[in-house]
Amino acid sequence: MLLFVGLGNPGPKYEGNRHNIGFMAVDEIARRHSFGPWRARFQGLASEGVIAGEKVMALKPMTFMNESGRSVGEAVRFFKLPVDAVSVFYDELDLVPGKMRLKRGGGSGGHNGIRDIDRHIDTNYRRVRLGIGHPGDKNKVHSYVLSDFAKVERSAWLETLIDAVAREVGELVRGDEARFMSLVAHAVFPPPPKPAKPAPDKTTDTPKDSPASDGA
Repeated sequence: MLLFVGLGNPGPKYEGNRHNIGFMAVDEIARRHSFGPWRARFQGLASEGVIAGEKVMALKPMTFMNESGRSVGEAVRFFKLPVDAVSVFYDELDLVPGKMRLKRGGGSGGHNGIRDIDRHIDTNYRRVRLGIGHPGDKNKVHSYVLSDFAKVERSAWLETLIDAVAREVGELVRGDEARFMSLVAHAVFPPPPKPAKPAPDKTTDTPKDSPASDGA
């Protein structure tokens, strides 16, 4: 079994926040792949389904962001999961809006939810970092991540990103991380069209009339 964790803060007050993009991602994964109903489990909300032939549990910790590890740790211990069976979807300030990067292990990058998960289950899990951009001033970070996505952000890239992550997540389940990243990137930032090939030159040399030879 695999565990897909979305990070965010519980309650309608935070529902549309940039900090809650992880919740948005696992919500759409569960919806698109027809998971079962969300139920209260592991100090969070959990839903189960099958993706690419593999059983997957989606989990949204209800412990608030800074204590996300309590919920994740409880689920990991209950199912006796190896750490590499866990994928965590969360907001990343250091990526431009709409970019997605995936890595296994590493530091928390200052993200309090990731830091707490590291404390509870170790660090060698997949981190699906969903770019939300940076406000440009570290003093504005707290208010920025706890503010809602603007309508223009939703239409410009957020809805496309969340849809692509849910649509292509089967590649992540199969272990093809590079293909997963590539498909999502192309959905959000389509490559420019290749220049059209020039039309073939249909002109041909017109053979010159040869002078007739008199027969002898």
